[in-house]
Amino acid sequence: MSSTVEHIKCLIIGSGPAGYTAAIYAARADLNPVLYTGLEPGGQLTTTTEVDNFPGYPEGVDGPTMMVQLQQQAERFGTQVRIGMVTHVEFSSEVGGVHKVVVDNTTHLTADTVIISTGATAKYLGLPSEQKLRGGGVSACAVCDGFFYRGQDVAIVGAGDTAAEEATYLANICKSVTMLVRRDEMRASKAMQHRVFGMKNINVRFNTEVDEVLGDMVVEGLRMVNNETGEKEEIAITGLFIAIGHKPNTDLFKGQLDMDDTGYLITKGKSTKTNLPGVFACGDVQDKEYRQAVTAAGTGCMAALDAERYLASVE
Repeated sequence: MSSTVEHIKCLIIGSGPAGYTAAIYAARADLNPVLYTGLEPGGQLTTTTEVDNFPGYPEGVDGPTMMVQLQQQAERFGTQVRIGMVTHVEFSSEVGGVHKVVVDNTTHLTADTVIISTGATAKYLGLPSEQKLRGGGVSACAVCDGFFYRGQDVAIVGAGDTAAEEATYLANICKSVTMLVRRDEMRASKAMQHRVFGMKNINVRFNTEVDEVLGDMVVEGLRMVNNETGEKEEIAITGLFIAIGHKPNTDLFKGQLDMDDTGYLITKGKSTKTNLPGVFACGDVQDKEYRQAVTAAGTGCMAALDAERYLASVE
């Protein structure tokens, strides 16, 4: 532990579109932001090969490049971007209070405002072949990456509303969609199930799981297994979408910030304000509906503006 504790006007926890956009706006408002990247600098987009749906990139851009450019833009206005993982927080419940933060279990900081942009982590099946081909045909976001498989044969794993929604989205642009449901029924609402079964090019396979993702550099096929009979079957596909949920990265804030049943931070109304004054949340850590880079960036802007207004109100 250092002998002196650094004090920061605006501390941003987590990188990615939300964190870097918050940094850009905070820096331009003379809040002198300090951003800690976390274990995955750039967030989920660093595992995305192509981003075609972010405004301003008519030819598209790969995820890592986009994150580097966002970082450079934030630094251009004076943001200090630091490699480090926030390991402990002690938020004040008083208006104008000082928030205490520990980085990497050793560096102690205090902050007037904290912007949380720690994101969410997509759940995967955990198969080595699946992990090897992430970015090579395996994706956890059909809305983000489905376009690249237009007119092709794909598969999706999941049984809830999100899986059903993504399956119907894919069915509108892909040649065929094989939907793998682990149990003998879907968990999705009846309305969403009707949408799935109403699509002629969606083939729902109940009691079916992924045995192996086939392909060396890109997805070339899928070996499925019936979990009742043990029978295996291979199909040719070019894309595999995993839709079994996300886990918000909020364990650090349990007991201090209000969360929903699945751990997403709850913000007030249309703002990014949490239940504690001077603490704001943006991006996927508080958004389980849209989960897009552009919406994350939008809430990052909102968080910086909320922080600026909060500081002005307490000065």
